[in-house]
Order: sequence, then structure tokens, then C-alpha cells
Amino acid sequence: MNSPLCTLVALLTALSGCNTDSQVFRNQPLVAKVETGMSKEQVQQIGGPPLSITDRSVEPGTCFDYRLTQSGQQQPYNVSFDSRGKVDHTSFMTCAEWSRAQQKAREPSHSSGGGY
Repeated sequence: MNSPLCTLVALLTALSGCNTDSQVFRNQPLVAKVETGMSKEQVQQIGGPPLSITDRSVEPGTCFDYRLTQSGQQQPYNVSFDSRGKVDHTSFMTCAEWSRAQQKAREPSHSSGGGY
């Protein structure tokens, strides 16, 4: 990679770590302890029963919705499982929002291109 690109990647990585949600909720058990590859049972031992469980719509698997509470603030949080029932993603959004983000990422881009 060239130097400006490396700098940009490093900057974006650093900025993504400054997310308020991750700072406020970083000590919550689901955020601090759930790791990729854990089973549904392990996640429930850490975070308790989820608010809801939904089937994933983009990739086979399921998704657990949780609501984190800290210092009077509430934040959705999801733990997503692959078809084998192992954690493959966590994020500060609902399962529905995560599904929409995955769906959108798979849509072909519609750039205006060269004006043909």
C-alpha cells in the first residue's frame, strides 16, 4: 500500500475506536466478554436471555437483540450467530438494522460513472 492510503486506513481505524457507544458501554458483559466463535449458550450465560431472537435474512443464522443500560443511557446491541450457532458479529444496533446494513452492502453500487 502507498503511504497516503496507509495513513487513511490508520486514521479511520483510530476514529472508529472513539465511538461514544463503545466507550460508554465497553464494560458491559456482552461488550467486554462475548467473542467470535462463542455458542448461543455461552452468550446467554454472559448476557442473559435476549429481548428477541430472529432468523438472519442475508446469511443463514440467527441474531439476538439486547438493550444495554449504563448511566441512564440505553443502547441496542446485537449478537449475531452463523449457521453453526457460533458468534460471528456484534454491534451497537438492532438485528433489523444489522440485516439492513448487510442487505445494503450486497446491493450493486450505482455510480454515475462516465456519463454514458
